[in-house]
Amino acid sequence: MAVEFVGIDPDRDHCPTVWVDTEVQGILLQGWKPTPETQADCEVSSPANGPVPDSEAVVRIPARMVPMIREACDAVERAQLR
Repeated sequence: MAVEFVGIDPDRDHCPTVWVDTEVQGILLQGWKPTPETQADCEVSSPANGPVPDSEAVVRIPARMVPMIREACDAVERAQLR
């Protein structure tokens, strides 16, 4: 696994965090768990129309981290071109 750190929320000391995995060309996000009400809202509004599988998670990432997420997207695209 080729995981590369992209960034961490500048307003916190350990979370949320963004990484890229250039080997599988994916983005990894660490964030806060949603409240049960938010989780239910996500599940109801999803086209999958059901609970989030145990192997998946909904995480909350603050908007101030959009630049880091863009950077991660760019890194994944660059890895695809290699």
